[in-house]
Amino acid sequence: MKLTFCGAVKEVTGANYLVESGDTKILIDCGLKQSGAFADESNWDPFPYNPKEISAVLVTHAHIDHTGRLPYLLRNGFEGKVYSTPPTKDFAELLLLDSETILHKEAEKHKREPLYLADDVLKLMLRWEGVEYYRDFNIGNIKITFYNAGHILGSSIIVLEADGKKIAFTGDLGNNPPPIIKGTDYLDVADYCVIESAYGARIHEPAREGVIEDLIEDVARQKGVLMIPAFAMERTQKILYEMHDLFGEERIPKVPVYLDSPLAIEVTDIYKKYKDYFNAETVKEMKEHYLLFDFCCLTKTLTTEESKNINSVPAPKVIIAGSGMSQGGRILHHEMRYLSDPKSIILFVGYQTKGSLGRRILEGEPMVKIHGEEIPIKCKVVAIESYSAHADQKQLLAWIDPMRLNLKKVFVVQGDEEGAPVLVQKITDELAVHAEIPELGKTYEL
Repeated sequence: MKLTFCGAVKEVTGANYLVESGDTKILIDCGLKQSGAFADESNWDPFPYNPKEISAVLVTHAHIDHTGRLPYLLRNGFEGKVYSTPPTKDFAELLLLDSETILHKEAEKHKREPLYLADDVLKLMLRWEGVEYYRDFNIGNIKITFYNAGHILGSSIIVLEADGKKIAFTGDLGNNPPPIIKGTDYLDVADYCVIESAYGARIHEPAREGVIEDLIEDVARQKGVLMIPAFAMERTQKILYEMHDLFGEERIPKVPVYLDSPLAIEVTDIYKKYKDYFNAETVKEMKEHYLLFDFCCLTKTLTTEESKNINSVPAPKVIIAGSGMSQGGRILHHEMRYLSDPKSIILFVGYQTKGSLGRRILEGEPMVKIHGEEIPIKCKVVAIESYSAHADQKQLLAWIDPMRLNLKKVFVVQGDEEGAPVLVQKITDELAVHAEIPELGKTYEL
């Protein structure tokens, strides 16, 4: 079995790994590389392999940095099938169609062909098959099993077995115990492991109860606006889930809350389809309160006109809008309006990629440019790492630990120059397992 690293080496985004056994060639993920822009220009580069020779693509989860180049792969000759859990397939269709709009604008800006078209996504879905957790299947002589990664609904750890070797790809591991969904599966045995390291150098702060409660109370008292740039998947549902309880128990003032993201609204509807993936606590909540993601003060704004009407509603108010890194979407219009307001608050609840607008705001830049306009940042800036859907350093090490006596090598990927090297050292020192950051484009004989 051979393993080639084609993306997400020494950086967080753009996951893409090639596994070969005999005549069978399989990709694990085919993600978009994201940088200061929504998509790095390198996404238009040719693939380092022949797409026509790829038998199948296995997808760990639906986030664009793991799926975003799949339609481009199809356009370049891929004729195989795509496999993931059923929720991942449903989510991916929504996210890829949403990203197509943004990518089209970026292509026009840089005077290049679009990376893909909406029609490519629809064609891709015809090749996409849903596979449940723990159901073994084969592609050529490679046996494949999906396990629960606990990151987002339907996210998978993918295990491949061939030529007497077993290799596990974590995708993104969850921050356990996760809200809403079931927790991460642990593996007992593997010869090799490819593990993410987004938080490889960091320990999540202890979960602080009542942060959302306190912030809503603050903006209510100050007559400000709480802006939450939220990823359409997982983070938004967690926030809605928490607010559902806060309003239901009358622990916060009844200020209007706007879910200003058509994508997040559609994603939330998909969540409701897959109750079998929910944890026991969520199932119990659903039995007691059927409308799990709805509450008295929530307004969902699907149309552009409805979104604009939020401006006419006087503060205090709460606005949840995409994108999660402030790299596009409706949140930008609200940030233009309220970042300069000292009475308002912006709350980040997810990882902010280096160079993204969200990261620059979080790191304290006094002024940012949005849609060509210089906006001073005078609002309060808050981040909560405990809302992250990623495992931190302790959780990553704990996940490897049950396999450590059998592991020959751990490849550390999907991390920046801060996270990945620290995790390598920790794995080596604390678990006595050989770990390394692979070289981009290098092929390893397993």
